[in-house]
Amino acid sequence: MMDWKIQLFKLNYNELEKKAVSDVLDSGWITMGENIINFEKKFGEMLGKDVLCSAVSSGTAAMHLAFLALDIGQNDEVVMPALTFVSDANCARLVNAKPVLADCSSEDNWNVSAESIKKVITDKTKAIVVVHYAGYPCDMRPIVDLCKEEGIYLIEDCAHAPGAFINDKSVGAWGDIGCFSFFTNKNLSVGEGGMTSTSNKNLGKRLASLRSHGMTSLTLDRHKGRSITYDVNEPGINYRMDEMRAALGLTQLEKLFEANTLRKNLTERYRSNFENTKIKIPFNKFLQSNSCVSAFHILPILLPIGVNRTSVIEHCRKRGIQTSIHYPAFWDFEAYKDRFDKNDTPEALNIIPRELTLPLYPSMTFEQVDEVTRTILEACE
Repeated sequence: MMDWKIQLFKLNYNELEKKAVSDVLDSGWITMGENIINFEKKFGEMLGKDVLCSAVSSGTAAMHLAFLALDIGQNDEVVMPALTFVSDANCARLVNAKPVLADCSSEDNWNVSAESIKKVITDKTKAIVVVHYAGYPCDMRPIVDLCKEEGIYLIEDCAHAPGAFINDKSVGAWGDIGCFSFFTNKNLSVGEGGMTSTSNKNLGKRLASLRSHGMTSLTLDRHKGRSITYDVNEPGINYRMDEMRAALGLTQLEKLFEANTLRKNLTERYRSNFENTKIKIPFNKFLQSNSCVSAFHILPILLPIGVNRTSVIEHCRKRGIQTSIHYPAFWDFEAYKDRFDKNDTPEALNIIPRELTLPLYPSMTFEQVDEVTRTILEACE
């Protein structure tokens, strides 16, 4: 195991998380229970009025459930960003739908736009998946309008963006279904976990049912004597979250906005450091908008054309600085070869080979940001 001097991320944990887990163990009830109910309620309140949430085992589970709840399947197409994690495409294929890639908006705005989405919509398009990349919200109003005009479902991949808003409305509250991830490196981390969100009561009930085998009552209901048995309305899956992770989620939720502010301050330091250099940090125009609030999940940079990314990563490694890539291209994966034409998404084709993710976490210092900056600039000389 590499002993990093400056690692890519660090858990924002302390004694509060330890106590939260200990209290659950002491309670004697560790599967879905009161902590789940409380976590879903408080997370929904953060997203907005009348938003229904279901805690699940991962962000990918949330996305898979969204596809199932919207009856996406054989012969359907799902438009999604060319720049995203592979799980979105995997979920499409798991329900026998076809993933279709929409391009990044520009070299500065790496999110999809209504314009880039519209170019790839066909009569087979059943849903759009937007990703709020790096914590920066997509321009949602035109996308919502497009989906309504075309009669297409809208799914938000909010894995990077808990606590992000656009036009005073939270991500995860714009589309038909929002999908959040609480993976270990996320802003709100429980190790493995996720959440679905929706303002549609019928979808909310179906998502909650599908994540627990399609059952009409939970083990907790029978434990509490509120139910004797259960029915199964439709085949579902065990995508449940447990009580330990829900307790961690509640603790992390209390820290979220303060932690996001610390991430913002560190991001601004990076931007200041790289100003007037060959290194570009995306979403500059986003920061000039008063209507948007980012979650500042990761710090992606765009390396200069001609710089060998692998060499930069190795230079950083030798200095004890961990970096990453968000994300490798779909068309390079064995499972997706010959399924996409990379030339159809020229902005993504330009960005993906040059993207590098730098360390960013709430307890990071300005001095560490400065050291990372110097190391990157040295590597690019």
